[in-house]
Amino acid sequence: MAARKRAIQLALALFGTGCLVCALSGSFAVMLAGRVLMGAGAMFSAAASALAVSLVAPALRGRALSITFLGMSISYAVGVPVGAWLGFEYGWRVPVWLSAGASLAMLVAASWLVPSNMASAGASFAGFGAAARQGAVLRTWLRTLLYFIAIFSVFAYIGPVLQALNAMSSTQLSITLAVFGLAGVVGTLSGGWANDRFGSLPTMRVQMSVLVTMMAVLPFTRGHLYATMATLVVWGIAGFGMMAPQQSRLASLAPAQAPLLLSLNGSMLYVGTALGAVISGSLLGQLHLSQLGWVGVPFGLLALLTLAFEPAHVRPVMAAPAGSP
Repeated sequence: MAARKRAIQLALALFGTGCLVCALSGSFAVMLAGRVLMGAGAMFSAAASALAVSLVAPALRGRALSITFLGMSISYAVGVPVGAWLGFEYGWRVPVWLSAGASLAMLVAASWLVPSNMASAGASFAGFGAAARQGAVLRTWLRTLLYFIAIFSVFAYIGPVLQALNAMSSTQLSITLAVFGLAGVVGTLSGGWANDRFGSLPTMRVQMSVLVTMMAVLPFTRGHLYATMATLVVWGIAGFGMMAPQQSRLASLAPAQAPLLLSLNGSMLYVGTALGAVISGSLLGQLHLSQLGWVGVPFGLLALLTLAFEPAHVRPVMAAPAGSP
């Protein structure tokens, strides 16, 4: 467990340092270096997920992961709108400085609150190759990639997209983002509950279907603010609700290798986030900003298609004996 605590501390230190570099940057090259450090700090998500999974019984994994991801949901409810408002009013460096301070506070809290001597199995490369070659594992990684391409083909440009759908003041935009974030909080908690109550596959099939529908509907809400907000609320519940069952499913496929599998799943998340922004950005010359929701629909459908091939029960890969490849 000490190794996991150090991984969490390192992740927070890297992210906080990256924020400081960005806030102090005077050139694009320096800012890019800061962003690289912030990206490296994203390992925190995988480390925290693996820690949560290892500390609870399998039947409670969904609930544990939903609590873990609750912070991400709250960040959309509070951090994104507050950061957007501060950026509009006082300049972009102010929210970056606040992010650096929050990272430092979390580093202190993690160092104090996470024990170093808790009994828990650590990550092992023994049997990792067999686990990673499972079709169910590969489909889970692919689904994460497609799912985040779909989401961030819109969310990478969410401010301009919302302005294109309905002209808003900075305050209205912040309120809309806060409503979306609160929906994400509900989705995160309900997704963990549904995973433990109904299972990961039925939960994800419903959520992915709803998410794709909302992506298709969003462009039609142009000029109707309340319809846009209602669509975003349902989007937030379904989208954030996917995270706990997706991670829980992956952890159940190879419990001994769960930390490594979750780490690579996190990599798929960030690659998907980047690709979604690139794909939508390349189409801005052909599509109006208000139509970006349609860009994510094909990727969402492909993610939904991967669920059609999932068997209800998969025998977990057990840890190989020490020294095995």
